This record gives sequence, C-alpha cells and structure tokens, in this order.
Amino acid sequence: MSPTYHFLVVDDFSTMRRIISGLLKELGHSHIREAEDGQKALNMLRVHQDDAMAVTFVITDWNMPVMDGLVLLQTIRADARLSHLPVLMVTAEAKKENIIAAAQAGADGYIVKPFNAATLKEKLDKISAKRGALV
Repeated sequence: MSPTYHFLVVDDFSTMRRIISGLLKELGHSHIREAEDGQKALNMLRVHQDDAMAVTFVITDWNMPVMDGLVLLQTIRADARLSHLPVLMVTAEAKKENIIAAAQAGADGYIVKPFNAATLKEKLDKISAKRGALV
C-alpha cells in the first residue's frame, strides 16, 4: 500500500499551484497545502512539523519573490528537523547550470514546466523508490 503523503506546493502563481494540486489529485493524493513563496512555505513547515498536518513532500517552484525555491531547498537541507523531506524542484528553466545547482543543493528531483500527470507521477515514483516507498 502506498504511503499517504502530505504535499506542500510552493509557487508564486496561484494558477500554477492549482494546476500542480490538480495533477496530484488526479494521481490520487488528497493531502495538499499551498504556499506562495519560500518564506511562507518554511513557516508552514516549521509550525506544523510535529502535528497531523506535517508536510512529508515539498514541490517548489524555483523563481519566486521573498525566498526563491533554491534558497528554500538549501534552508530545508540545513535544518535538522526538515532535512529528511523530499523536495521536487519545478521550474520553467531547463538550463543545465540550474539542474546542477538544484542537485548540489540536495533536490530529490527536477521537473520543467509545462508537464502532465504522467510526468509528475514518474518523478514522484523515482523519488519514492530512492527513498524506499511508492507514491
């Protein structure tokens, strides 16, 4: 049986958050929260880390105001209470240097917009397989 993930979708565009949340729902996931920038995401992660609403999987855009996705990823990896979380980077940037930077910062995966449910499922499955679970 697949684990129940609690996703946090982070993107400054509400339409993109809705699209990603919709794709997750299409894949059978129902525990989805949203944040509009990295700082708000980090606050949510820290406030709810020990309760039933704890996020167990982060999907974040790269380019956002206040705190971008790369800084969010680096902050998650540097925080002992959050560093275990899988993080999937989502961006319109397909530049090789961005992919390398995300990998070096500890991203579990990288996906380029636009994408569909099948592509998202493939990435989630790869991340889960690496971590010993199935999405």
